[in-house]
Amino acid sequence: MNESDALNVVKGLPASGGAALGVSHVLRTERLRRQPGTPEEELELFDSARADSDAGLQELIEQSCDLGGEILEFQSLLLDDDSITGPVRSRIRAGESADEAWTAVLNGEISEYEKSESEYLASRSSDLRDLRERVLRSMSAEGLRKSKFDQGAIIVAEALGPSEFLEIDWSRAAGLALAGDSATGHVAILARSRSVPMIVGLGDLGQIADKSAVLLDGEAGSLAFGPVRQLEELHAELSSKSREDREIAQKIALKPARTKSGRRISVLINIGDPAALDEVDPRICDGIGLVRTEFLFAGGELPSEDEQTRQYERIVRWAQGRPVAIRTLDAGGDKPVPGLTVEGESNPFLGVRGLRLSLLNTESFRLQLRAIARSAELGPVKAMLPMVTSVGEFAAASEHLDAALAELKREAVPHRRPELGIMVETPAAALTAHDWPTDFYSIGSNDLVQYVTACARDNPKLARLADPAHPAVLELIGRTIAAAKKRGVEASLCGEMAAMPSMAPALIELGLEAFSVDPSSVGRVKMAIAETE
Repeated sequence: MNESDALNVVKGLPASGGAALGVSHVLRTERLRRQPGTPEEELELFDSARADSDAGLQELIEQSCDLGGEILEFQSLLLDDDSITGPVRSRIRAGESADEAWTAVLNGEISEYEKSESEYLASRSSDLRDLRERVLRSMSAEGLRKSKFDQGAIIVAEALGPSEFLEIDWSRAAGLALAGDSATGHVAILARSRSVPMIVGLGDLGQIADKSAVLLDGEAGSLAFGPVRQLEELHAELSSKSREDREIAQKIALKPARTKSGRRISVLINIGDPAALDEVDPRICDGIGLVRTEFLFAGGELPSEDEQTRQYERIVRWAQGRPVAIRTLDAGGDKPVPGLTVEGESNPFLGVRGLRLSLLNTESFRLQLRAIARSAELGPVKAMLPMVTSVGEFAAASEHLDAALAELKREAVPHRRPELGIMVETPAAALTAHDWPTDFYSIGSNDLVQYVTACARDNPKLARLADPAHPAVLELIGRTIAAAKKRGVEASLCGEMAAMPSMAPALIELGLEAFSVDPSSVGRVKMAIAETE
């Protein structure tokens, strides 16, 4: 083989598994010039573009899974943020065009977010870029011109926003390769939920030619280009293994998870919107380890007790006697809820979120606890408290649960006391796990990794540092599991770490006996467990 026949391989980081062979489509954006009008006309254009952009976001939110909707809700809220729209209007009145003013203000915000010591703000800069481009697209009569791609295209870009990802027809595009971004960022999470092979962290894209044959390997985190014949042979090998793995995963998903030595491991699932369960066979899991209740609060109005009860009961019926852990509202951080969350916090990820927020909004918290208790009448239900730091917080929540149960009893409303547990997401909770009088523990790996390593989980510059296998992370997980075993209660683990087959051996060695993952990950996690001693 001569040198010209050799494959060139660009290494990045794996973000979503699978292999895709196709033609590279290097995504470039050409902004078309427009003739500005008077300040009044430009202000009208700006307001029209905001309305149009929000309408587009709302349409995407309605069409997307609950995960995609949560991500885009942040952008929608920014469109009405006076701290952003006010300066844009001032610049327009001073003579700038609407697109120039919007770009200048958003670029300034993006720069501040990227430089911020706040992990939350730094991690959200990609969402701001996404929003900037969406509004600019609305301002131009011709929009932002992006070339169409052929069937099976491998999309290559410097960056891609969540709304741009959701607008792509993934029945045509085959894979995604990004120069930056993070394996735990929003777009990567969406790619995994839709089984789109994806790699990140490629760096300089100058070495990747447009319209060239490429092979994307989402497992190895690489992009290969060169002679088509060699790419096809390598793709055939990867596809054969991937196909075999999928077939095995589909079969094993319906069987109990056991290690090589026969040790039984529980595999639970995480869900948001109950509608997603319509496509899931209850037999693949041992229960639901995490019900995200934020979907009920995303519409701008707080849900009633009866509405919450109906949704929770739907989930409990689906579980058919299997345990269901319902997380109380985990708002705040990157999940604002109008009318509830605190605005203007300098560092929302370290601010009033999770249980902290619930204890400041006792009326809505009590209402949610009542709904959870009512649904427990139909099966084994657990109430799970997010983002706890002190035992005192748990005690306060327990008192609210007691009061909610007393109210239901006085009103003769059918109910049952749910088990009350905590999510271990902070080092403080993990280090004092043995002190908590909780009925169970659920280790939230995403936030735990973030807080232990001091790295925002969706900041691409920190992706290699936010390592779930960091000894300090494993130490805290081991402490929590040991405390649970000593107290005779269950400890499960959810988050991205639970769905990583490579982490299964280490977690099982630590004594973990319950994994909670998205339904699409059940098969491969059970495969990993079966290959572990």
